[in-house]
Amino acid sequence: MTQHRGTLNVHLAKELGDFAEEHQDWLQIFQLPSYAPELKPAEGIWSLLKRHLADFAAADLTHLTRVIKRKLKKIQYRPHLVDGGQPPTGLTMDDDAISPPDSA
Repeated sequence: MTQHRGTLNVHLAKELGDFAEEHQDWLQIFQLPSYAPELKPAEGIWSLLKRHLADFAAADLTHLTRVIKRKLKKIQYRPHLVDGGQPPTGLTMDDDAISPPDSA
């Protein structure tokens, strides 16, 4: 399992450090910058959504909600849009990293 953490004080707590040290056989922690929108998938989705809504004027909140849901649904069925908006990080997911450690 890989844990990404920012610089939030709770992430620097002694308990978290103790836990990470105790489980270093399966847990790897990467220090990330405190503000890195390019590493957050949601930022790319918001960018796509905002482009669709640039010249849109909703009649009311219900209309806005309906249009946003429709646009998100279109994005959902076009995963290449989401994948294409994410820069390479150099981080990989291994199947071994996802599975829990053997219980003895």
